[in-house]
Formats: sequence, structure tokens, C-alpha cells
Amino acid sequence: MTDTHTHTHTPPRLSLSLLGLGDMGTALARTWLAAGHSLTVWNRTPAKAGALAAEGASVAASAADAVAASALVVVCLLDDTSVGAALEGIDLTGKDLVNLTTGTPAEARARAAWAEERGARYLDGGIMATPTMIGAPGTGGYVFYSGSRALFDSRRALLEVPAGSRFVGENPGHAALHDVALLSAMWGMFAGVSHAYALIEGEDIAPKDLAPLLSEWLGAMGFFVGNAAERLTSRDFTSGVVSNLAMQVAGSGTMLRTAEEQGVSAELVTPYVDLLRRRLAADPAAHGGEDTTGAVLLLKR
Repeated sequence: MTDTHTHTHTPPRLSLSLLGLGDMGTALARTWLAAGHSLTVWNRTPAKAGALAAEGASVAASAADAVAASALVVVCLLDDTSVGAALEGIDLTGKDLVNLTTGTPAEARARAAWAEERGARYLDGGIMATPTMIGAPGTGGYVFYSGSRALFDSRRALLEVPAGSRFVGENPGHAALHDVALLSAMWGMFAGVSHAYALIEGEDIAPKDLAPLLSEWLGAMGFFVGNAAERLTSRDFTSGVVSNLAMQVAGSGTMLRTAEEQGVSAELVTPYVDLLRRRLAADPAAHGGEDTTGAVLLLKR
């Protein structure tokens, strides 16, 4: 006799507590609730918890109550000072503390030591997503994690409900460092794009017509990322160079004169131009044939 019953596997209902219900915290909360997990929430402003209570969250009266409710405690607050204030005097013995609050690498390392002194395992996280990308597969959002590998491995399935994860090492500061490194590159790109749009402002060129050209060009220049990594590893800045530093510095004059002609401030691009000029001026014979990656060395103090 054939068994025609269909057996489905229901993921286990897991519990966690979340401190902080700003836009990101609320997005995280909703994904865990939608996945059927048991969630206790706390926010300094209690009114923000109302909508989540209607969706099935348990609302804690205090941060201490929220921490006591679950072995896994996720924190997503304004800054490191807020984390310290929220958790001050609370018993963390045996807790798994995952800190998704944006901070610096030094703050993450200090917070990890602080948590471990209080008997908790610690994992720091850097969220590479906007709130709208949380719980939305295919949007590219994920979270960098660093700190306790054992904590990450044991809680990974639950942590990956809102977004994918990338563990970047047991040094607690490395998630924040990866986060800020990527954001720094993004800001640099935003600066360049802003300058480009300023150049055509007032001209008979529609921004929507320039947009696809900018996207295409930036994509074509993406090879620089991997190329620079290889050069910084080998310290070989001259092999296979197509457009060398001397040429780039000479060409920068045209870019700056164009900005002047268009009545556009060059303040978004001149810092990089100045850095390239410094690298070349230090030793034109040695550096003139390099690509631009060597300028990175001037940034370290």
C-alpha cells in the first residue's frame, strides 16, 4: 500500500529579544514575527512597540525584562552609548548578545570585552542594507558579523531570517570595519556622481539622459577594485599600467578647468586630485609610471 500523505517540515519556533525599534529595528522585528518566531521587544519610547504587539510581539516593560525573556538578545540602537545605557546593570550571564548598532571597530572591541566580562557571548554586526531591504530576498542586503564564531554558528539560521550573513572573523571590530570600508567607497561614488550632475546643471542635457551613461561607465571601471587589491598585496604599482599617475595628474587639470567654466565647485573631487599630486611630487621618476593605487599609502598616518 502506498503512503499518499505529504509530510512537511515546519521550522522550529525560536525565541529572541530585540532592543530598539527605530526603522531598522522595526524591519528586523517584522521579519522574525512573519517567520513565526517568538519575539520580545523593548524600546525606550514604548509607543513604537504598539504595532508590533498587534503582530504578535511581546512587549517588555523594561530592557531588563526583555533581556530576561530570551537567551538571544539582539540590540539595534542609536549608538554605542545607547547600548551601554540600555544594558547598564542588567544580568547578561549566559546570554548571547548580538549588537547590530552602528559603531566603530574600537567601540565593537570594547563592547565585546564588556559583554564577556558579564558572562555573555558577543557578536557584532554591520548591516549592509536599508530597512526596505530587510526581509526582502533578492535585494542584496546582508549583515557582516564578527566576534564569537560559536555564537554565530549556533544562531545563524535565526540571524539570517531578516538578511543574509557574512562572518568576517573573530576580531569583534571587523564587522564594523568592513561596514565602514564599504560605506566609505559608496560615499566617494556619491560624491563623484553629485559632481557629474552639477556639471550639466543648466545645460541642455537631461539628468535622466546622463544617468545610464554614468551607470555604464562606473560599472566598466569596477575592475579597479580587484586591481587595487592585487597591487596593495604585491606592492607592485607599475606592472600592466594603462593610464599612469603622471597622465592622471596632467589630465586632472582639464577636469578642474571644466568645473570652473561650468561654475561648479570642485570641492568634491579636489581632495583626491591633491592626493594624486602629492604622490607624484614625492618622486616623479619613481611614481610617475604607477597607477593611482599607491596614493592609498599616503592616507595612513
